[in-house]
Amino acid sequence: MTSHSKDLPAPLALSRRQKSVSNPAWQRRLKGLALPLLIIVVLEIIVRIGWLPSYQMPAPSEIAVTLTDLAEGALWKHIGASLIRVLLGFAIGASLALVFAAWVGLSREAEAYLEPMFAALRSIPSLAWVPLLLLWLGIDETSKIVLIAIGAFFPVYVNVVAAIRNIDRKLVEVGRIYGFSRLQLVRRILLPAALPGLFTGLRSGMSLAWMFLVAAELIAATKGLGYLLSDGRETSRPDIVLAAIIVLALLGKLSDGLLAALERRCLNWRDTFTGQGAKD
Repeated sequence: MTSHSKDLPAPLALSRRQKSVSNPAWQRRLKGLALPLLIIVVLEIIVRIGWLPSYQMPAPSEIAVTLTDLAEGALWKHIGASLIRVLLGFAIGASLALVFAAWVGLSREAEAYLEPMFAALRSIPSLAWVPLLLLWLGIDETSKIVLIAIGAFFPVYVNVVAAIRNIDRKLVEVGRIYGFSRLQLVRRILLPAALPGLFTGLRSGMSLAWMFLVAAELIAATKGLGYLLSDGRETSRPDIVLAAIIVLALLGKLSDGLLAALERRCLNWRDTFTGQGAKD
């Protein structure tokens, strides 16, 4: 134990030692795979012994075969189309959300004008926007991207406004005492303090972007994972439907994991509580 850790109270010194010997990341990933693997094995057994009809719930092995066949065919075309739509819609929606959230969070005047309207708009279900967007923008890519942008906008907006308004007022007062300009106040105090809420909003916005993507592609699309879902339903192929759902889940997990990695990189200066282990 170093001389510095000797000067610390016992709980803090213990916390630092526990953090240094925490479980490796690969062990946590293995634990995360345990439940999905158990579900796959149980479903395979239930379907094979006839407790579930295969025309309603195909065995996981059959879904794997369908995924392999799709991967050798048009699956990558559908993934590419959906991925481009999600990334464009998320980028537009999140960017606009950051602008309006900063405006509303920093100005009570802006909040008085904008917050009532945004509170009403974010309660509108995703499918309610579809007929209007189809009437205004047609069935091409624009309507799909706008719908995804709407889905990504509100989680980012709500979380960033809440993050700004939850900043400790004493931090802002200290910045004013030191003579910070408005730009310095935002860059050196408000932005670092609001980053955790910003990343929470971005991750929530990405999740909703994938949900709104399916809503858009189920109604008006000739390619994409939502179109693949619709095609599986119309041809009575539950294996295709489940294969598309699995791909959506994997892409959603991948995009969330990338944002989570960026969050850890940007917020590695925090010393926050990360939960207790099984032996704590």
